[in-house]
Amino acid sequence: MLELKTIKIKKPDEINLILGQSHFIKTVEDLYEVLIGAMPGIKFGFAFLESSGACLVRSEGNDPELKKLAEDNALEIGAGHSFIVFLAHAYPINVLNAIKAIPEVCAIYCATANPVDVIVADIGSGRGIIGVVDGAKPKGIETSEDISWRKGLLRKIGYKL
Repeated sequence: MLELKTIKIKKPDEINLILGQSHFIKTVEDLYEVLIGAMPGIKFGFAFLESSGACLVRSEGNDPELKKLAEDNALEIGAGHSFIVFLAHAYPINVLNAIKAIPEVCAIYCATANPVDVIVADIGSGRGIIGVVDGAKPKGIETSEDISWRKGLLRKIGYKL
């Protein structure tokens, strides 16, 4: 029997997250190495959902609160071989390519600070992520004022000259 569920990610507004899928327990050590080496001052916690053997939520991080946040959300999602990373003092853009380059990472579902809902298929013996809803739906087409704001923001936070 297939049941679709929507799981709301619980996190503070200012915290960024990366939700993905991986295929091997080695993900835990590899994610830690990539994140800790990404940039000075980064704070993170993540959890990986093992889908064979002990089927545990395995976690690491350099911030106990972010690690606990990842564990709690991962357990709620409950989809095997998925992982969730929470970031502070960094943006997903700072680490995303390095995470995607980890050989055991199969997919990235989202990388955002927006509210996220995870759509999960539960078949009784296991769960899988079908997709995500990242933020809100569009309210219109950007105007010239909106373009100026967008360009100003990128310069303000240091991503453009």
